[in-house]
Amino acid sequence: MTVDTRTATTREDIKLSNAQIAWRAAQDIADGAYVNLGIGFPEMVARYQPPGRQAIFHTENGILGFGEAPPAGEEDWDLINAGKRPVTLKAGASIFHHADSFAMVRGGHLDVAILGAYQVAQNGDLANWRVGSTGVPAVGGAMDLVHGAKQVFVITEHVTKNGEPKLVAGCTFPLTGVGCITRVYTSHAVVDIVGGHFVLREKLAMISMEELQAMTGAPLYVEEPVSDLFAPAL
Repeated sequence: MTVDTRTATTREDIKLSNAQIAWRAAQDIADGAYVNLGIGFPEMVARYQPPGRQAIFHTENGILGFGEAPPAGEEDWDLINAGKRPVTLKAGASIFHHADSFAMVRGGHLDVAILGAYQVAQNGDLANWRVGSTGVPAVGGAMDLVHGAKQVFVITEHVTKNGEPKLVAGCTFPLTGVGCITRVYTSHAVVDIVGGHFVLREKLAMISMEELQAMTGAPLYVEEPVSDLFAPAL
């Protein structure tokens, strides 16, 4: 069934930080999963792997098995990720041509890709590279990731800086991919894409269903009891 869609007060005063959103997403990555993290905010997910679990991180420019950023002053600028940030290598890591890296993506060898978003539509469409006339010149490797990875997660604020929903009925910005998103982790909720609908799985206990719906640009469906969204102070 759907939750009440009547207008309610937006609750931007109560939300998870970016670090907490990244932490929550990291809890759903299986041990040994092959994972690509988008440039910027999604890179934070690598910091918060649960104890006893170790994902194998992939980057489009040709590394499999990179580790944490090196200490300041110890960077090797020949060893960077796709966002041009310095990384280290874990035991068993591999370095290869970026054409081989994209062959891994397009061949369906990644378990999860985690990306940021400007908009996510209720049917799973993603817009994350351009807002109107502003943005990067081209969509880049994200269009390969969203259709090559077995699951595609988004981490994002629930609304824009202007208070507009980022979870929408249909994207109005140029698309990165069609029907590609599996799950969205926001500052207020965890939402799955199921059958062309947003299905609410978790929400912050401090906000009501009506308040969350008012922040969302399409109906939120509930198929089972909604759990409390939790993340530790970070």
